[in-house]
Amino acid sequence: MNVTRIGIDLAKQVFQIHGVDRDGKTVVKKQLRRSQMLAYFRKLPAILIGMEACGSAHYWARELNRMGHDARLMSPQFVKPYVKSGKNDANDAEAICEAVGRPNMRFVAVKSVEQQVLQAEHRIRARLIKARTALSNEIRGLLGEFGIVLPASLAKLRQAIPELLEDGENGLLGDFRRLLEQLGEELRKLDDHIKAYDARIAQRAKEDERIKRLLAVEGIGPVVASALVSAVGDAKQFSKGRDMAAWLGLTPSQHSSGGKSRLGHISKRGDKYVRMLLIHGARAALKAAENKEDGRSRWVTGLAKRRNKNIATVALANKNARIAWSILSREETYRPAA
Repeated sequence: MNVTRIGIDLAKQVFQIHGVDRDGKTVVKKQLRRSQMLAYFRKLPAILIGMEACGSAHYWARELNRMGHDARLMSPQFVKPYVKSGKNDANDAEAICEAVGRPNMRFVAVKSVEQQVLQAEHRIRARLIKARTALSNEIRGLLGEFGIVLPASLAKLRQAIPELLEDGENGLLGDFRRLLEQLGEELRKLDDHIKAYDARIAQRAKEDERIKRLLAVEGIGPVVASALVSAVGDAKQFSKGRDMAAWLGLTPSQHSSGGKSRLGHISKRGDKYVRMLLIHGARAALKAAENKEDGRSRWVTGLAKRRNKNIATVALANKNARIAWSILSREETYRPAA
């Protein structure tokens, strides 16, 4: 079988493959069960293999690369234009096979096992924070039904729950007091879980040289730095810092035509979790810059005065993303401006 390029439509149990020869003519078109995948590709010589970047894609890419193949991942939005007709597994595999052979196709870097473990920690931590926010809102809403209004602050809420339970004159019935006690215990457990994840992330920051170098940048702490490393690794898949900032959605969206350049709001493409962390870190750095006189601080505070704080915050997040690219891809040490 003279196959030189294969596209795989990934699934849980049944995988569709489409292979072509060096002239682009279809030479293989079949389904494989999950148990047949590795054995099938072990028999083939080293070839180019394309897959969409979706669930389990990084695992299969690592396994196929270990066999000597050139497995590449692509964003589904870049594969869709090559689908010829209706949506089915065979057409999707053919489109993937066609897209992976395009010379100007953009590929997704294959994540290592360590990156995926770190990314899993961040995803679970983010889910716990979301659950804690929902729980605190629920507690305040329930208390509001009894005429007790608390400020939107977790610290105030933690302080208020035991005080409300001890106050016998606030009109709360015994049944509701038991419910409030249970909700308070649930809130404490979520706090403990989040603290445990924060401690693991902080420990990893001490052990990973890349994260340690990123920590020198104002606005990048252990959580932001570890999230960046889990998302982009060594960042060498980007040719320049602006490409990584654009991938994070921190560059202006464009609607340009006829030689006229029209720039809008930031595109908000890419990894919204890492973008959110960078913006939160930049907001804290902007507040700290008000009391500093270095060049970076003067630039961002001046921008905040000329435009507004939100624009300055996003601009600083964009700058930090570009600096992070230099630190990761070139293995450089951050040198703050005088």
